[in-house]
Amino acid sequence: MTPFAKFALLPSLQATLAEQAIVKPTEIQSRVLPALLAGRSVVGVAETGSGKTLAYALPVLHQLKALEQAGQPVSVDSQPRAAVIVPTRELGEQVARVFKLFTHATRLRVRTVLGGTTLDVAKRNCTGPFEVLVATPGRLVLLLDRGLVNLGDIRLLVFDEADQMLDHGFMPDACRIVKACPPQRQMALFSATVSPAVQQLIKSLFSDAEVIHSAGHHKVVASLTTINRTVLDGNRLPVLETLLAKAVKGGTLIFTNTREQCDKLAEELKKQGHACAIYRGEMDKLERRANLKAFREGQIELLISTDLASRGLDVEHVGRVINYHLPKEIENYLHRAGRTARAGRPGVVINFVTERDQPLVSQFAHVQPAPPR
Repeated sequence: MTPFAKFALLPSLQATLAEQAIVKPTEIQSRVLPALLAGRSVVGVAETGSGKTLAYALPVLHQLKALEQAGQPVSVDSQPRAAVIVPTRELGEQVARVFKLFTHATRLRVRTVLGGTTLDVAKRNCTGPFEVLVATPGRLVLLLDRGLVNLGDIRLLVFDEADQMLDHGFMPDACRIVKACPPQRQMALFSATVSPAVQQLIKSLFSDAEVIHSAGHHKVVASLTTINRTVLDGNRLPVLETLLAKAVKGGTLIFTNTREQCDKLAEELKKQGHACAIYRGEMDKLERRANLKAFREGQIELLISTDLASRGLDVEHVGRVINYHLPKEIENYLHRAGRTARAGRPGVVINFVTERDQPLVSQFAHVQPAPPR
Protein backbone atom coordinates (compact mmCIF):
# COMPACT_ATOMS: atom_id res chain seq x y z
CA MET A 1 0.00 0.00 0.00
CA THR A 2 1.26 3.49 -0.86
CA PRO A 3 2.92 5.22 2.13
CA PHE A 4 1.50 8.59 3.17
CA ALA A 5 4.74 10.18 1.96
CA LYS A 6 3.67 9.45 -1.63
CA PHE A 7 0.57 11.66 -1.37
CA ALA A 8 0.86 15.30 -2.37
CA LEU A 9 0.11 16.53 1.14
CA LEU A 10 1.56 19.73 2.56
CA PRO A 11 4.89 19.35 4.41
CA SER A 12 3.25 20.40 7.71
CA LEU A 13 0.79 17.50 7.46
CA GLN A 14 3.51 15.06 6.45
CA ALA A 15 5.58 16.18 9.44
CA THR A 16 2.73 15.52 11.87
CA LEU A 17 2.06 12.11 10.31
CA ALA A 18 5.73 11.27 10.87
CA GLU A 19 5.60 12.56 14.47
CA GLN A 20 2.57 10.37 15.15
CA ALA A 21 4.31 7.37 13.50
CA ILE A 22 1.45 7.14 10.96
CA VAL A 23 3.24 5.80 7.90
CA LYS A 24 1.04 3.29 6.09
CA PRO A 25 -2.50 4.26 5.09
CA THR A 26 -5.39 1.86 5.41
CA GLU A 27 -7.18 0.71 2.27
CA ILE A 28 -9.96 3.30 2.50
CA GLN A 29 -7.40 6.06 3.14
CA SER A 30 -5.25 5.08 0.16
CA ARG A 31 -8.30 5.11 -2.14
CA VAL A 32 -10.16 8.16 -0.79
CA LEU A 33 -7.23 10.56 -0.31
CA PRO A 34 -6.33 10.93 -4.01
CA ALA A 35 -9.98 11.49 -4.97
CA LEU A 36 -10.59 14.18 -2.34
CA LEU A 37 -7.24 15.86 -2.99
CA ALA A 38 -8.21 16.02 -6.69
CA GLY A 39 -11.43 17.84 -5.76
CA ARG A 40 -13.86 15.00 -6.48
CA SER A 41 -16.87 14.18 -4.28
CA VAL A 42 -16.72 10.77 -2.66
CA VAL A 43 -18.91 8.16 -0.98
CA GLY A 44 -16.71 5.89 1.14
CA VAL A 45 -18.11 2.61 2.47
CA ALA A 46 -15.71 0.80 4.77
CA GLU A 47 -15.71 -1.40 7.82
CA THR A 48 -15.58 0.19 11.26
CA GLY A 49 -12.05 0.80 12.52
CA SER A 50 -10.68 1.33 9.01
CA GLY A 51 -9.52 4.92 9.51
CA LYS A 52 -12.26 6.87 7.73
CA THR A 53 -11.75 10.04 9.82
CA LEU A 54 -8.17 10.53 8.68
CA ALA A 55 -9.23 9.78 5.10
CA TYR A 56 -11.16 13.06 5.00
CA ALA A 57 -9.38 15.11 7.68
CA LEU A 58 -6.09 15.22 5.76
CA PRO A 59 -7.62 16.47 2.46
CA VAL A 60 -9.72 19.04 4.36
CA LEU A 61 -6.70 20.47 6.16
CA HIS A 62 -4.55 20.32 3.01
CA GLN A 63 -7.07 22.26 0.92
CA LEU A 64 -7.79 24.92 3.54
CA LYS A 65 -4.13 25.53 4.37
CA ALA A 66 -3.31 25.75 0.65
CA LEU A 67 -5.95 28.48 0.27
CA GLU A 68 -4.43 30.39 3.18
CA GLN A 69 -0.93 30.06 1.72
CA ALA A 70 -2.27 31.34 -1.60
CA GLY A 71 -3.30 34.58 0.10
CA GLN A 72 -6.93 33.65 0.82
CA PRO A 73 -7.16 33.25 4.59
CA VAL A 74 -10.49 33.03 6.41
CA SER A 75 -11.35 36.51 7.61
CA VAL A 76 -15.15 36.52 8.03
CA ASP A 77 -16.57 35.61 11.44
CA SER A 78 -18.66 32.42 11.83
CA GLN A 79 -18.06 31.36 8.22
CA PRO A 80 -16.04 28.13 8.04
CA ARG A 81 -14.69 26.60 4.85
CA ALA A 82 -15.25 22.95 5.81
CA ALA A 83 -17.98 21.28 7.85
CA VAL A 84 -18.07 17.73 9.21
CA ILE A 85 -21.53 16.50 10.22
CA VAL A 86 -21.62 13.71 12.83
CA PRO A 87 -24.52 11.92 14.55
CA THR A 88 -23.50 12.32 18.21
CA ARG A 89 -21.64 14.61 20.54
CA GLU A 90 -19.19 11.85 21.50
CA LEU A 91 -18.26 11.20 17.89
CA GLY A 92 -17.96 14.95 17.26
CA GLU A 93 -15.46 15.30 20.10
CA GLN A 94 -13.54 12.32 18.75
CA VAL A 95 -13.40 13.76 15.22
CA ALA A 96 -12.25 17.13 16.57
CA ARG A 97 -9.40 15.39 18.42
CA VAL A 98 -8.22 13.81 15.15
CA PHE A 99 -8.23 17.21 13.43
CA LYS A 100 -6.42 18.87 16.32
CA LEU A 101 -3.53 16.42 16.06
CA PHE A 102 -2.60 18.38 12.92
CA THR A 103 -3.56 21.92 13.85
CA HIS A 104 -0.45 22.74 15.91
CA ALA A 105 1.51 22.67 12.63
CA THR A 106 -1.10 24.05 10.24
CA ARG A 107 -2.50 26.66 12.69
CA LEU A 108 -5.97 26.00 11.32
CA ARG A 109 -8.87 26.44 13.74
CA VAL A 110 -11.38 23.68 14.49
CA ARG A 111 -14.63 24.46 16.33
CA THR A 112 -17.47 22.21 17.51
CA VAL A 113 -21.21 22.82 17.85
CA LEU A 114 -22.66 19.63 19.27
CA GLY A 115 -25.90 18.44 20.77
CA GLY A 116 -25.84 17.95 24.51
CA THR A 117 -24.17 21.31 25.10
CA THR A 118 -25.98 24.54 25.91
CA LEU A 119 -26.89 26.97 23.15
CA ASP A 120 -24.63 29.57 24.79
CA VAL A 121 -21.66 27.21 24.43
CA ALA A 122 -22.53 26.56 20.79
CA LYS A 123 -22.83 30.31 20.11
CA ARG A 124 -19.43 30.98 21.70
CA ASN A 125 -17.82 28.15 19.73
CA CYS A 126 -18.82 29.58 16.37
CA THR A 127 -17.84 33.21 16.96
CA GLY A 128 -14.85 34.77 15.25
CA PRO A 129 -13.05 33.44 12.17
CA PHE A 130 -12.23 29.71 11.93
CA GLU A 131 -11.72 27.13 9.21
CA VAL A 132 -13.34 23.81 10.23
CA LEU A 133 -16.69 23.18 11.92
CA VAL A 134 -17.60 19.80 13.44
CA ALA A 135 -21.32 19.67 14.20
CA THR A 136 -24.31 17.51 14.95
CA PRO A 137 -27.10 18.20 12.45
CA GLY A 138 -29.82 19.39 14.83
CA ARG A 139 -27.57 21.88 16.60
CA LEU A 140 -26.15 23.20 13.31
CA VAL A 141 -29.64 23.71 11.82
CA LEU A 142 -30.64 25.64 14.94
CA LEU A 143 -27.63 27.96 14.53
CA LEU A 144 -28.33 28.37 10.82
CA ASP A 145 -31.94 29.31 11.49
CA ARG A 146 -30.78 31.94 14.00
CA GLY A 147 -28.18 33.37 11.65
CA LEU A 148 -25.33 32.50 14.03
CA VAL A 149 -23.29 30.55 11.49
CA ASN A 150 -22.93 30.95 7.71
CA LEU A 151 -22.09 28.05 5.39
CA GLY A 152 -21.81 30.28 2.32
CA ASP A 153 -18.04 29.71 1.97
CA ILE A 154 -18.01 25.94 2.49
CA ARG A 155 -15.53 24.24 0.17
CA LEU A 156 -15.89 20.68 1.53
CA LEU A 157 -18.89 19.18 3.36
CA VAL A 158 -18.51 15.77 5.05
CA PHE A 159 -21.17 13.46 6.48
CA ASP A 160 -19.54 10.93 8.81
CA GLU A 161 -21.20 7.74 10.13
CA ALA A 162 -24.11 8.46 7.81
CA ASP A 163 -25.89 5.21 8.61
CA GLN A 164 -26.18 6.12 12.28
CA MET A 165 -27.14 9.71 11.48
CA LEU A 166 -30.00 8.66 9.25
CA ASP A 167 -31.15 6.01 11.74
CA HIS A 168 -31.93 9.01 13.93
CA GLY A 169 -34.09 10.64 11.26
CA PHE A 170 -31.71 13.42 10.22
CA MET A 171 -32.51 13.39 6.48
CA PRO A 172 -34.40 16.74 6.55
CA ASP A 173 -31.54 18.35 8.50
CA ALA A 174 -28.98 16.94 6.07
CA CYS A 175 -30.86 18.47 3.13
CA ARG A 176 -31.15 21.81 4.96
CA ILE A 177 -27.39 21.86 5.60
CA VAL A 178 -26.53 21.03 1.98
CA LYS A 179 -28.87 23.79 0.76
CA ALA A 180 -27.03 26.32 2.96
CA CYS A 181 -23.71 25.53 1.23
CA PRO A 182 -22.58 26.82 -2.17
CA PRO A 183 -23.69 24.65 -5.12
CA GLN A 184 -20.08 24.05 -6.21
CA ARG A 185 -18.95 22.65 -2.84
CA GLN A 186 -17.12 19.31 -2.73
CA MET A 187 -18.87 16.60 -0.68
CA ALA A 188 -17.96 13.37 1.08
CA LEU A 189 -20.04 10.74 2.82
CA PHE A 190 -18.71 7.89 4.94
CA SER A 191 -20.60 4.91 6.28
CA ALA A 192 -19.89 1.42 7.55
CA THR A 193 -23.09 0.02 6.08
CA VAL A 194 -25.45 1.11 3.29
CA SER A 195 -28.95 1.05 4.72
CA PRO A 196 -31.99 2.04 2.62
CA ALA A 197 -31.82 5.51 4.22
CA VAL A 198 -28.16 5.89 3.23
CA GLN A 199 -29.00 4.74 -0.29
CA GLN A 200 -31.67 7.43 -0.45
CA LEU A 201 -29.20 10.10 0.71
CA ILE A 202 -26.64 8.98 -1.88
CA LYS A 203 -29.26 9.06 -4.63
CA SER A 204 -30.53 12.50 -3.54
CA LEU A 205 -27.31 14.36 -2.82
CA PHE A 206 -24.36 12.29 -4.07
CA SER A 207 -25.42 11.26 -7.56
CA ASP A 208 -22.18 12.59 -9.06
CA ALA A 209 -19.87 11.23 -6.34
CA GLU A 210 -17.24 8.54 -6.81
CA VAL A 211 -18.36 5.51 -4.76
CA ILE A 212 -15.52 3.63 -3.07
CA HIS A 213 -16.15 0.33 -1.29
CA SER A 214 -13.30 -1.14 0.72
CA ALA A 215 -12.68 -4.84 0.19
CA GLY A 216 -13.62 -5.43 3.82
CA HIS A 217 -16.86 -3.48 3.94
CA HIS A 218 -19.68 -5.42 5.58
CA LYS A 219 -17.06 -7.72 7.13
CA VAL A 220 -15.12 -7.83 10.38
CA VAL A 221 -11.43 -6.90 10.16
CA ALA A 222 -8.72 -9.52 9.71
CA SER A 223 -7.09 -8.72 13.08
CA LEU A 224 -10.26 -9.70 14.99
CA THR A 225 -10.57 -13.09 16.68
CA THR A 226 -14.15 -14.35 17.07
CA ILE A 227 -15.15 -16.76 19.87
CA ASN A 228 -18.67 -18.15 20.33
CA ARG A 229 -19.64 -19.39 23.78
CA THR A 230 -22.81 -21.45 24.11
CA VAL A 231 -25.14 -20.34 26.90
CA LEU A 232 -27.71 -22.80 28.21
CA ASP A 233 -31.05 -21.74 29.67
CA GLY A 234 -30.01 -18.08 29.54
CA ASN A 235 -27.45 -18.65 32.30
CA ARG A 236 -24.97 -16.00 31.12
CA LEU A 237 -23.45 -14.64 34.33
CA PRO A 238 -21.31 -17.69 35.27
CA VAL A 239 -19.84 -17.70 31.74
CA LEU A 240 -19.02 -14.00 32.08
CA GLU A 241 -17.47 -14.51 35.53
CA THR A 242 -15.14 -17.14 34.06
CA LEU A 243 -14.05 -14.76 31.31
CA LEU A 244 -13.49 -11.81 33.65
CA ALA A 245 -11.35 -13.95 35.95
CA LYS A 246 -8.69 -14.02 33.23
CA ALA A 247 -6.75 -10.81 32.69
CA VAL A 248 -6.67 -9.37 29.17
CA LYS A 249 -4.71 -6.54 27.65
CA GLY A 250 -6.93 -3.48 27.29
CA GLY A 251 -10.46 -2.68 28.33
CA THR A 252 -13.55 -4.82 27.89
CA LEU A 253 -16.72 -3.46 26.32
CA ILE A 254 -19.81 -5.52 27.19
CA PHE A 255 -22.96 -5.13 25.09
CA THR A 256 -26.55 -5.72 26.14
CA ASN A 257 -29.68 -5.05 24.09
CA THR A 258 -31.72 -2.91 26.49
CA ARG A 259 -31.16 -0.26 29.12
CA GLU A 260 -32.71 -2.56 31.73
CA GLN A 261 -30.26 -5.36 30.86
CA CYS A 262 -27.39 -2.88 31.01
CA ASP A 263 -28.30 -1.65 34.50
CA LYS A 264 -29.01 -5.15 35.83
CA LEU A 265 -25.68 -6.53 34.62
CA ALA A 266 -23.76 -3.57 36.07
CA GLU A 267 -25.45 -4.13 39.43
CA GLU A 268 -24.63 -7.85 39.40
CA LEU A 269 -20.98 -7.26 38.48
CA LYS A 270 -20.55 -4.66 41.19
CA LYS A 271 -21.91 -7.17 43.72
CA GLN A 272 -19.18 -9.54 42.55
CA GLY A 273 -16.54 -6.87 43.15
CA HIS A 274 -15.95 -5.79 39.55
CA ALA A 275 -15.43 -2.08 38.99
CA CYS A 276 -17.54 -1.10 35.97
CA ALA A 277 -19.55 1.74 34.49
CA ILE A 278 -22.52 2.03 32.14
CA TYR A 279 -22.96 3.90 28.87
CA ARG A 280 -26.50 4.04 27.52
CA GLY A 281 -29.33 6.31 26.49
CA GLU A 282 -31.72 7.88 29.01
CA MET A 283 -29.00 8.61 31.56
CA ASP A 284 -27.50 11.85 32.73
CA LYS A 285 -25.29 13.09 29.88
CA LEU A 286 -22.56 14.35 32.21
CA GLU A 287 -22.44 10.95 33.92
CA ARG A 288 -22.33 9.18 30.57
CA ARG A 289 -19.45 11.36 29.39
CA ALA A 290 -17.59 10.86 32.67
CA ASN A 291 -18.01 7.08 32.37
CA LEU A 292 -16.69 7.06 28.81
CA LYS A 293 -13.76 9.26 29.84
CA ALA A 294 -12.88 6.94 32.72
CA PHE A 295 -12.99 3.95 30.38
CA ARG A 296 -11.03 5.71 27.64
CA GLU A 297 -8.31 6.70 30.12
CA GLY A 298 -8.10 3.22 31.65
CA GLN A 299 -9.43 4.20 35.07
CA ILE A 300 -11.99 1.40 34.71
CA GLU A 301 -11.60 -1.69 32.55
CA LEU A 302 -15.27 -2.66 32.12
CA LEU A 303 -17.86 -0.58 30.28
CA ILE A 304 -21.36 -2.02 29.92
CA SER A 305 -23.42 -0.52 27.13
CA THR A 306 -26.32 -0.75 24.75
CA ASP A 307 -25.85 -0.19 21.03
CA LEU A 308 -25.28 3.48 21.81
CA ALA A 309 -21.55 2.65 22.09
CA SER A 310 -21.49 0.49 18.97
CA ARG A 311 -21.30 3.26 16.38
CA GLY A 312 -18.34 5.46 15.67
CA LEU A 313 -16.64 5.57 19.06
CA ASP A 314 -12.90 4.95 18.92
CA VAL A 315 -11.40 3.89 22.24
CA GLU A 316 -7.86 2.77 21.51
CA HIS A 317 -7.40 0.31 24.33
CA VAL A 318 -10.50 -1.88 23.81
CA GLY A 319 -8.96 -5.34 23.64
CA ARG A 320 -12.17 -7.31 23.98
CA VAL A 321 -15.84 -6.97 23.09
CA ILE A 322 -18.33 -9.29 24.79
CA ASN A 323 -21.82 -9.63 23.34
CA TYR A 324 -23.58 -10.58 26.57
CA HIS A 325 -26.77 -10.37 24.55
CA LEU A 326 -26.37 -10.69 20.79
CA PRO A 327 -28.26 -8.20 18.61
CA LYS A 328 -30.86 -9.33 16.09
CA GLU A 329 -29.32 -7.64 13.04
CA ILE A 330 -25.94 -8.42 11.47
CA GLU A 331 -25.32 -4.68 10.87
CA ASN A 332 -25.49 -4.03 14.62
CA TYR A 333 -23.17 -6.98 15.23
CA LEU A 334 -20.61 -5.55 12.79
CA HIS A 335 -20.70 -2.17 14.52
CA ARG A 336 -20.21 -3.77 17.94
CA ALA A 337 -17.36 -5.98 16.76
CA GLY A 338 -15.77 -2.90 15.19
CA ARG A 339 -15.10 -1.35 18.60
CA THR A 340 -12.00 -3.54 18.93
CA ALA A 341 -9.24 -4.61 16.52
CA ARG A 342 -9.16 -1.06 15.14
CA ALA A 343 -6.46 0.38 12.87
CA GLY A 344 -4.77 -2.99 12.51
CA ARG A 345 -4.53 -3.72 16.23
CA PRO A 346 -5.53 -7.20 17.45
CA GLY A 347 -8.79 -7.72 19.30
CA VAL A 348 -11.32 -10.36 20.25
CA VAL A 349 -15.12 -10.52 20.18
CA ILE A 350 -16.81 -13.12 22.41
CA ASN A 351 -20.43 -13.93 21.64
CA PHE A 352 -22.80 -15.48 24.18
CA VAL A 353 -24.93 -17.69 21.98
CA THR A 354 -28.35 -19.09 22.92
CA GLU A 355 -30.65 -21.18 20.77
CA ARG A 356 -32.60 -18.11 19.71
CA ASP A 357 -29.38 -16.51 18.36
CA GLN A 358 -28.84 -19.18 15.69
CA PRO A 359 -30.33 -17.09 12.81
CA LEU A 360 -27.71 -14.40 13.47
CA VAL A 361 -24.86 -16.85 14.08
CA SER A 362 -25.59 -18.49 10.74
CA GLN A 363 -24.58 -15.19 9.09
CA PHE A 364 -21.18 -14.93 10.82
CA ALA A 365 -19.40 -16.89 8.09
CA HIS A 366 -20.46 -14.28 5.53
CA VAL A 367 -18.84 -11.40 7.44
CA GLN A 368 -15.47 -13.01 8.03
CA PRO A 369 -12.63 -11.40 6.05
CA ALA A 370 -11.41 -13.09 2.90
CA PRO A 371 -8.27 -15.19 3.46
CA PRO A 372 -5.00 -13.55 2.37
CA ARG A 373 -3.84 -14.42 -1.12
